[in-house]
Amino acid sequence: MAILIALIPALAWGSIGLVSGKLGGNAYQQTLGMTIGALVFGIGTFLVLQPALNLRIMVIGIISGLFWSIGQGQQFQSMQAMGVSKTVPLSTGMQLIVNTLAGALLFHEWKTTHDYIFGITALVILIAGATLTSMKDPKSSVAAKEDTQFARGFRALILSTIGYGGYTIIVNWSHIGATSIVLPQAIGMFVGAAIFAGVGIGTAVFNKKTALNISTGLLWGLGNLFMLISMNDIGLAISYSLSQCGIIISTIGSIYLLGEQKTKKEMVYVTLGCLLVIVGGVTLGMMK
Repeated sequence: MAILIALIPALAWGSIGLVSGKLGGNAYQQTLGMTIGALVFGIGTFLVLQPALNLRIMVIGIISGLFWSIGQGQQFQSMQAMGVSKTVPLSTGMQLIVNTLAGALLFHEWKTTHDYIFGITALVILIAGATLTSMKDPKSSVAAKEDTQFARGFRALILSTIGYGGYTIIVNWSHIGATSIVLPQAIGMFVGAAIFAGVGIGTAVFNKKTALNISTGLLWGLGNLFMLISMNDIGLAISYSLSQCGIIISTIGSIYLLGEQKTKKEMVYVTLGCLLVIVGGVTLGMMK
């Protein structure tokens, strides 16, 4: 059951890039709309479950949410530069390195030689899968255009990884219950997104596209709640790695639903990469 709960974020988060891609809007509108949806989800969770809140929970949750706003905002920037099918696999690999190693080394979730052998093997397989899904065919007609955008997109991904790493590591360190931190986290996300979008200096972000992207925030809130529950049950290293299996949904979906072009060779890379991600996820699941 714990593994099934850990896979719910993969389903929810793997769909976000596809939904936002279909709804449209720039990175600022997508991020702000998403955080409004997450705030609605957080308020609903608080009203229904009525978890305990205090100053410590509020501060930690808001800081975590601010880190998240950096991570998601920069990921949307990268998606617009490189496309969903390239951004998500690279982002997944970078996040897996940070969060899995943090869980193993900072929080001592790997205790035996067996844990390290299985964990490192699974991590290598997952990263190899993520790398394969982002490989391109040099003969592709869009290769030259992609190359010109890669540097900008990759810089955004570095900032995104730092943001996402801070968001999860802070929560795991605090040992705060999943239901208690959801609302404070959503508040921090909204504040960070508002700053990121430059609302105070007149950037046009409050419009129809922002409103439509609220739905992605509801998806994120669902995935986040189950991710936090999973972290308490099976630890950061395993729960976060399993949550990133959504790469399969976002990568395949971006090709068939968003119309991102792939050659036959690139489709082979994508298929093999997705299979490796599944194998890596199952390997991590076998550790508990």
